[in-house]
Amino acid sequence: MTVKKKAPKQSKSKTQPSPGTAPRHPKKKVGRQKSPDKPSAIDAAAKVLAEAGAPMTTRAMIETMAAKDYWKSPGGKTPHATLYSAILREIATKGAEARFVKAEPGKFVAKA
Repeated sequence: MTVKKKAPKQSKSKTQPSPGTAPRHPKKKVGRQKSPDKPSAIDAAAKVLAEAGAPMTTRAMIETMAAKDYWKSPGGKTPHATLYSAILREIATKGAEARFVKAEPGKFVAKA
């Protein structure tokens, strides 16, 4: 009885594509592009807070933005929660340069 030896496996290089395969391309960014004529929700919130001059909740900001036709939700179920998160993210990343200040729990004011 003869035993056949298997050929050693060759390692595949991650930088070189295998022969017969298409070259890899960097992934394209998918998502919504910012429209120059329509402000984003966070930009509209900054405008609403500057006009109000008093602390507001994100629910109140969303309602005011819709009433003044600055921004309307594209159909999301919790736009106030998304706006709240975006404002907190801006405060965390920009620090002193952020457009918002947390006045009290759940309320924000525009930075003067």
